[in-house]
Amino acid sequence: MTHSTNSRQNRSGFYYFAQGWHLVTRPGIKRFVLLPLLANIILLGGAFWWLYSKLGDWIPQLMSYVPHWLQWLDYLIWPLAVLSVLLVFTYFFSTVANIIAAPFNGWLAEKLESELTGIPSPDMGMADLIKDVPRILKREMVKLIYFVPRAIILLLLFLIPGFGQTAAPILWFIFGAWMMAIQYCDYPFDNHRVSFPSMKQALSKDRLNNIQFGGVVSLLTMIPIVNLLIMPVAVCGATAMWVDRYREQHKRF
Repeated sequence: MTHSTNSRQNRSGFYYFAQGWHLVTRPGIKRFVLLPLLANIILLGGAFWWLYSKLGDWIPQLMSYVPHWLQWLDYLIWPLAVLSVLLVFTYFFSTVANIIAAPFNGWLAEKLESELTGIPSPDMGMADLIKDVPRILKREMVKLIYFVPRAIILLLLFLIPGFGQTAAPILWFIFGAWMMAIQYCDYPFDNHRVSFPSMKQALSKDRLNNIQFGGVVSLLTMIPIVNLLIMPVAVCGATAMWVDRYREQHKRF
């Protein structure tokens, strides 16, 4: 038993994301995948279609802010500018989609946990889900309050010519990966009424693997078509991680 537990604890964030692709097709939870999937297709699909149509106008505008003495670095700064826009909008659009789909994502995490553990979940129908919406949205606001001040600092870094514009995309990617881990891991934690600070502290103890998980989510969210499927896959992967690593210490039902 100890060997099995240690083996699960050593699984990487990459492993859990790959598990998400497998679990999302599990027969018992397919119907709970549908609503998050539809929300993601409508919101993220539309948003990224609009973004890609605007990139051609925005990138030259961003490049106009580069000082003349740095123009020789165009070959490096131009792709960084594109990456910066994609990273910022990836997280922004994903956040909006996740706020709207949060009740369905929590429901998916609950049903998948029941499938993985063999322990029946509370018998909750659509009416119960609707009643729980205010509490779920309040939790989403807590995550947003954590995110906004840190994001503002990083966005200001983009305005610093040279070093800032080079370092900001890297720092934003790392921060965005951490936030993606928080976003998706929070669903099973919140289902068990684990507070946001306690959840964040638990994830921080294994920050590298959680950033691995969130980093893969961030990268694939930038890829058209693939990004439409990412939300339910990430919820499933994060739920598998919860069951293996965190459930025994935090479970309440």
